[in-house]
Amino acid sequence: MSVVILISGRGSNMQALLEAGVPVSAVLSNRAGARGLEIAARYGVSTAVVEHPAYASREAFDAALGDAVERFAPRLVVLAGFMRVLTAGFVARFDGRLLNIHPSLLPAFPGLHTHERALEAGVKVHGCTVHFVTADLDHGPIVIQAAVPVLPGDDADVLGARVLAQEHVVYPRAVRWFLDGRLDIADGRVRVKGNDAQLVLGSHA
Repeated sequence: MSVVILISGRGSNMQALLEAGVPVSAVLSNRAGARGLEIAARYGVSTAVVEHPAYASREAFDAALGDAVERFAPRLVVLAGFMRVLTAGFVARFDGRLLNIHPSLLPAFPGLHTHERALEAGVKVHGCTVHFVTADLDHGPIVIQAAVPVLPGDDADVLGARVLAQEHVVYPRAVRWFLDGRLDIADGRVRVKGNDAQLVLGSHA
């Protein structure tokens, strides 16, 4: 039932998973200075670093990262602010057991700078999405989403903080669903066994 988490920085979603009691066996980072490694260590979780500049290609790095992940024999691999685009080979290696959280209501605003782009587009609702990772960036089957209002006077930081608070709610929920065997994927869509909502409406705070 163990989970391996991949991070590149502070790992706030990683910390939310740890605080929720998710059974994490290891936290891996592509950056030795990632703050999240210190947080994981304080929780007594094993950590490891696989630095991408040490490898001649993305494929070589992903192969080494995959080997490091598999040493912990995880049931699920979770991306939590892991700032690398994974190769198709890595995704295939962990097919069906690789989750990511993205700070937008996919399929809107894939990629980077989602909060700025949401404000520029003038949307009234923004949010986050937990999805299975596929070779098509930010387009894997959606597990759960959380929506928040875009309020007058919002800037990217204020809106981003509102979204992040919801990320910390829905990511542990999605991981628990997976570990409990409640997620089915068919025709590119995820069904949750039971009656839990797959959309969370966040507060205006």
